[in-house]
Amino acid sequence: MNENDAPASATDQVAESLELLRERNALLERRLAEMAEAVDARVIRAELKAEAVRAGMVDLDGLKLIDPAEVRLSPAGEVEGAGALMNRLRRSKPWLFGAASTSSAAPAPPATPPRAKRAAEMTDAEYRAAKAELLRRR
Repeated sequence: MNENDAPASATDQVAESLELLRERNALLERRLAEMAEAVDARVIRAELKAEAVRAGMVDLDGLKLIDPAEVRLSPAGEVEGAGALMNRLRRSKPWLFGAASTSSAAPAPPATPPRAKRAAEMTDAEYRAAKAELLRRR
């Protein structure tokens, strides 16, 4: 074995390790960029869904009609011009929208308070349970 062979092979090993690390770094950077794009796309979809609900969109499948190139995220993570985009979509495809609403569509509960059940309307078991409850309260 030659004295010059040992440093040359060690240098080769270091160079190979360095090249492997560079390749791994490039791969990880590509994967990070892909994941960042995927996260941005999810944020955009979520923001557009929220804006569509606020605008009164009846069927959120209508969001598929929006060109993704029109949508950009602000540095704060919000969709820029989402309201204007919904207004344009409302003008061009009005059947996708109902009345705008900020609250539930459920009807309000009745204004009358619930009525207590009368003893004559109770079964024997219900009457005994109600009587026992009243006696415990005293």
